Amino acid sequence: MDNKDRKILDLLREDCRSTSKEIAEKLSMRPTTVHQRIVKLKRDGVIEKFTVKLNDKKMGEEFTAFMFIKTNPSSEISYRVFGDTHVKEVFGLTGEYDMMMKMKFSDVKEFNDFILDFRRRENVVSTVTMVATAKIKEDI
Repeated sequence: MDNKDRKILDLLREDCRSTSKEIAEKLSMRPTTVHQRIVKLKRDGVIEKFTVKLNDKKMGEEFTAFMFIKTNPSSEISYRVFGDTHVKEVFGLTGEYDMMMKMKFSDVKEFNDFILDFRRRENVVSTVTMVATAKIKEDI
């Protein structure tokens, strides 16, 4: 990956719907060259997928929470949890907790129902949950 690829990626991050022609004009390149570079970036796994950034308020997901999870060493969290639409991101961690989940909900009740069900169904030793009070920066 060179500087031109990075500039193409920066423009795609701003608007993934940009055409090769639009990107080419901004970077003073040929559209076919931009297209070939994007194809190569996808083939090489640099670009995993194209997606959209949604407005949380309009999507009814204004309540964001982060949960640190400690599990038993011999147990795992069920993969069905990861498919739940409230669960946006999951990270494995080092340190006291094994995992962190980022979740979004419409309100406190929906959040509470999810957490109670999660703790009841999963083999969890302990959790620490934090609620976001402001979104300062969020990129996808």
